[in-house]
Amino acid sequence: MLEVYAKAALPTLYGEFEIYTFKNDEMDEHAVLVRGDPTGKENVPVRIHSECLTGDVFGSYRCDCRQQLVKSMEYLAGKDLGILIYLRQEGRGIGLLNKIKAYSLQEEGYDTVEANLALGFPVDKREYTFALEALEYFKVKSILLMSNNPKKFDTFKDSDVKIAGRIPILTDPTEYDKFYLETKRTKMGHKF
Repeated sequence: MLEVYAKAALPTLYGEFEIYTFKNDEMDEHAVLVRGDPTGKENVPVRIHSECLTGDVFGSYRCDCRQQLVKSMEYLAGKDLGILIYLRQEGRGIGLLNKIKAYSLQEEGYDTVEANLALGFPVDKREYTFALEALEYFKVKSILLMSNNPKKFDTFKDSDVKIAGRIPILTDPTEYDKFYLETKRTKMGHKF
């Protein structure tokens, strides 16, 4: 069960949010950005975003992570209500060091799926228990999930939180991430 560790106002380039951090058994350092009061509400727009240092912070073109994060924050800032859950699980859950190793393999011709497998990891090691717990903390009844990733939808199958709909996050491919996006579509089932 999550317990609020701290919360504060967070004015951003995109609008005003409140940022929450929580205590849990693992002492994970995830963040939850909130617009309005989602407590007990239905059809709350929710983005579950996994950390991507290279994209989110450094603006890498190797992926569309930053574009998805920005589009999500812009969308939520335009709403009275919404939640962005920022999960600290870099590189599809394999960590920054291994993600950079995967980048090296990609430069040798591997796609992102093949690179993770070659390093001995699953295609996607991320998990979304914290996201469910955060939504349960706010007693959210149903969400509009902002995602292209079918694995995130599977997370909610046996949950009390229902998915009322999907908000796709469409980005403009670059010459650098075109192959990456195609791999996500063909090998991971992402819906664009």
